[in-house]
Amino acid sequence: MNLQARVVNILTRPGIEWPVIAAESSDVPSLYREYIVLLAAIPAVCLFLAWASFGFSGALVGGIMSYVSTLAAVYIAAVVIEKLAPNFDSHGNTVQALKLVAYAYTPVWVAGVLHLVPLLSALVILAAFYAVYLFYLGLTPVMKTPPDKIIPYMIVSAIVVVVVTVCLNFMLVALSGATAMAVI
Repeated sequence: MNLQARVVNILTRPGIEWPVIAAESSDVPSLYREYIVLLAAIPAVCLFLAWASFGFSGALVGGIMSYVSTLAAVYIAAVVIEKLAPNFDSHGNTVQALKLVAYAYTPVWVAGVLHLVPLLSALVILAAFYAVYLFYLGLTPVMKTPPDKIIPYMIVSAIVVVVVTVCLNFMLVALSGATAMAVI
């Protein structure tokens, strides 16, 4: 897998890319090493740079907490989504669920560059909506979700991802003593 090609394809041709992703042989370490750790660094680094440029004393801690939170949230969400699969007549293991979460998260990570200009940070929400759409498109090819179960599975999964992310952020902020909640 070429990182640049994968990012471009999942963002511009998701209907074609999801079956390719679903068929790929992969494992958790390679997904992290070749994709997740690289893309998840974009918003974290951009947050650090933006906060540091404004003299925020917790910039480094905030950037690190954002990164750690993202890396953990992706995996935890994948495990939960895998465990939910039978409830929605879906099939897939942790790797398949991790593929779904990680590749659907791509627009949010790429849009993380918007954090460099704090006034544009709010636009990351648009990327999050596209991520939900990508997740929707990926459920059938990756998790073998039947068409009538896609919407309920997607809604429950989206709630899980949001709850996991918020809980991790609060926990990491409490543990680090940071003065502001890390933003993903």
